[in-house]
Amino acid sequence: MTGPLSGLRVVEFSAIGPVPFCGMLLADMGADVLRLDRVNDPGLGIGKDQRFDVLGRGKRSVAVDLKRPQHVKLALDLAARADILIEGYRPGVMERLGLGPEVCLARNPRLVFGRMSGWGQDGPLAMSAGHDINYVGLTGALHAMGRPHDPPPPPLAIVGDFAGGAMMLIFGLLCALLEAQRSGKGQIVDAAIFDGVNLLMAPFHALLRAGRWLDRRGANALDGGAPWYDSYETADGKYLSVGAIEDKFYEEFLHVLQLDPASLPQRSDREQWPALRTAFAAAIKRRKRDEWASLFAESDACVAPVLSMGEVASHPHSVARRSFVEANGFAQPAPTPRLSRTPASIGRKGPTPGEYGEAALLDWGVTHNEIAAFRDSGGLCT
Repeated sequence: MTGPLSGLRVVEFSAIGPVPFCGMLLADMGADVLRLDRVNDPGLGIGKDQRFDVLGRGKRSVAVDLKRPQHVKLALDLAARADILIEGYRPGVMERLGLGPEVCLARNPRLVFGRMSGWGQDGPLAMSAGHDINYVGLTGALHAMGRPHDPPPPPLAIVGDFAGGAMMLIFGLLCALLEAQRSGKGQIVDAAIFDGVNLLMAPFHALLRAGRWLDRRGANALDGGAPWYDSYETADGKYLSVGAIEDKFYEEFLHVLQLDPASLPQRSDREQWPALRTAFAAAIKRRKRDEWASLFAESDACVAPVLSMGEVASHPHSVARRSFVEANGFAQPAPTPRLSRTPASIGRKGPTPGEYGEAALLDWGVTHNEIAAFRDSGGLCT
């Protein structure tokens, strides 16, 4: 692997959501990520074509049964050789397996032990099950999304799992890793989706406390309440996104729509927002989405087409930025951010349980005899 994290060793205990996403980011940047899968793990239903296991790209796999002492020993040996360990079990599971942070840090004092959970390692909800929508719901973020008289819509899991979870985890891991290089001491990173989404909501809490945010859906400048920050249907049933917040952008927006500002209510008057919205909706409905996109392309009105997922890769900006790259047989989102001297890259396709495992174990210093004994005990590494 190449990239800024080349030479970094990461043990990833197989999980769903934020843990594999975090592992993918590390692998994209060059880390040697060894995923410990479960023997006979049914997977996530992506089918037999591992090309589409995007979250597994660049990783290698060893399949273990952590009910077997020999396999726990192997996992502990790998933790002793790793720089980072990431896991997403409920609190206490790693300890019951004999792989808790105290045990691992005793073997490897420089280890950064990353723990990813929904609610955190303590607190009254720590042991409760949950999914993205539940964590986002308890932070107030879900309450702030959607139309005023409709139930909050389920957001994509990028809000909780990936933004509040994986991105906070990887930030904590790299902070702890940098500190370990100075002190020689590792530590535990307790990343909770609940905490992460609360942090993402920090500026909105500040606006609320300052009296500049109404604590209800669809009533504010950035939640669809303001008619100049919303999506509008076009003549072909598609949509246009409008973010004309600043005065100069708003003026340009009206100019392209061919709406006379003198004929419209003052936008500072909240009581007139419905009338403004009606005027914008009627104007935008006159043309197709791509016609509007062409008209707004050279303006600073902060207007862009709402693309479907299938359209994104072929958009001229995506093409120019190489935001999607062909890898492992299909176009997929490219690693980001861009580094000038040590760029990231997409590695091999996501492994099946145990795939590329023998080479990984040898690279990590496990002997041929130990690998043979591991296979004899029911482990998978090919």
